[in-house]
Amino acid sequence: MVTLAAVWAALDDLADPEIPVISLRELGILRDVRQGEGGLEVVITPTYSGCPAMGQIEDDVKSTLLAQGIEARVVTQLAPAWTTDWMTEAGKDKLRAYGIAPPHRTCEPAGVGVVRFMPRRSAPPVVACPHCGSSHTTEASHFGSTACKALYKCLDCQEPFDYFKPY
Repeated sequence: MVTLAAVWAALDDLADPEIPVISLRELGILRDVRQGEGGLEVVITPTYSGCPAMGQIEDDVKSTLLAQGIEARVVTQLAPAWTTDWMTEAGKDKLRAYGIAPPHRTCEPAGVGVVRFMPRRSAPPVVACPHCGSSHTTEASHFGSTACKALYKCLDCQEPFDYFKPY
């Protein structure tokens, strides 16, 4: 009999296919491992409903578990909707080290299952450059390398970088 802890351990370091330095668990996509009526289930939530990587993520979860001799069904759960607040601090540090500015927090307290709408801001948030740390940056395009990121440019070191948009 396979324990839930063994399944979590097998999936703990499974990398996101679009950002290989962060794990699915650190990103908050890997939501739950549970014993369902039909057997073991791994629950994943996409970063947004049209995320093109979800098929790859499902295949990666299944193949990682099968390599450990574990059979499980992957369940995609859309509600509650994924939020960047589900990212771990370690994951945000890895994004920054990789050159992607991590998202700002969208609600307090962290980990709450209900997404709250943010109040309108008069000014956009200050996004620090992951290369030099400067806060003297500007949004070049609201869409970056993927739909969940915006393209920014540091006005001090002149380097472009992605900013993971908060959801």
